Amino acid sequence: MSTFFCSDYARQVGEDLIGSATNYETYILVECPPPWTTEAFNSRWVPKNLQSLEQEITRAKLPVRFLLIANDVSHKADQTTLLIYQKKQGLSHGYCKYEFHLPNIEQVAGVVKKWLANRTADYPVYTDATRDILVCTHGSHDKCCARYGNPFYFHAANTINDLELAHVRLWKSSHFGGHRFAPTAIDLPEGRYYGVLDQETLKAIITRAGDIQSLEKVYRGWGILPSQLQVLERELIFHYGWDWFNYKVAGKILEQSLDNQTFLGEINCESPDGSLYTYQAQIIKDNTKSVQLKSACNAHQTSVLVKYTIANVWLTSTKVVTLSK
Repeated sequence: MSTFFCSDYARQVGEDLIGSATNYETYILVECPPPWTTEAFNSRWVPKNLQSLEQEITRAKLPVRFLLIANDVSHKADQTTLLIYQKKQGLSHGYCKYEFHLPNIEQVAGVVKKWLANRTADYPVYTDATRDILVCTHGSHDKCCARYGNPFYFHAANTINDLELAHVRLWKSSHFGGHRFAPTAIDLPEGRYYGVLDQETLKAIITRAGDIQSLEKVYRGWGILPSQLQVLERELIFHYGWDWFNYKVAGKILEQSLDNQTFLGEINCESPDGSLYTYQAQIIKDNTKSVQLKSACNAHQTSVLVKYTIANVWLTSTKVVTLSK
């Protein structure tokens, strides 16, 4: 049996996590108790109609990510929770949540298909404010997520319980990428990704308190932004501090060189008081940070993982809200 663990190696070489968050328009999160097979939707409790729908959408290369989720009571729940997170348009904090409580998992495919087609459903939709933390524990896909994800999930449940935050829910999740950063998590509805987590950084992330610089080692990026712009957004976090998490944001790549070495990116943001700011940056490929390694425990070959850095950043426009006396 191989003793290679991709997460250990990524830590040894000091790979920078930023830019590794994945950009999806929609997350489809289906409650389904483990165990999960290597390909999660081939698991025992996933019905054929849901398997077929997931395969159909994957083949169509739509920006939709299906994940299985579970908590400590999923195996004895008398209903199936379905969470659909839809990316907001324009300036936003991330995603909108649409939650369904279905009689069983057999109904999921029909609800998802109808929702994706016309945003309607035959079941009640819950949109109350919750915060869903997804921790990858999908050990059959990559053993690092078992080795690091499962213990982290166990202790994270205690951390969240100790904080007495009723609106925060913790879920085990199937593979969503970045197992070499295990333990890795997605924080929804924002859609921010984290890796190499421990309980102290988790507590800081949940409470938005403590040393903001602690995010440098664990922040993978914000999934609403292209990977290159995630580098700029991290710099804005360090500039504004925890208050940045209250800003609405939108971003895009304005220009890129033919060899994909240089990008001109733009992030627009709106502060809680309604002030508007636009930042632009020249983002370049950073050969000193790019690494070549096995990105998974079962990988047979190494991959070159390209990293980016900011060559220059500037504030291009400001519209500050002033309060008249």
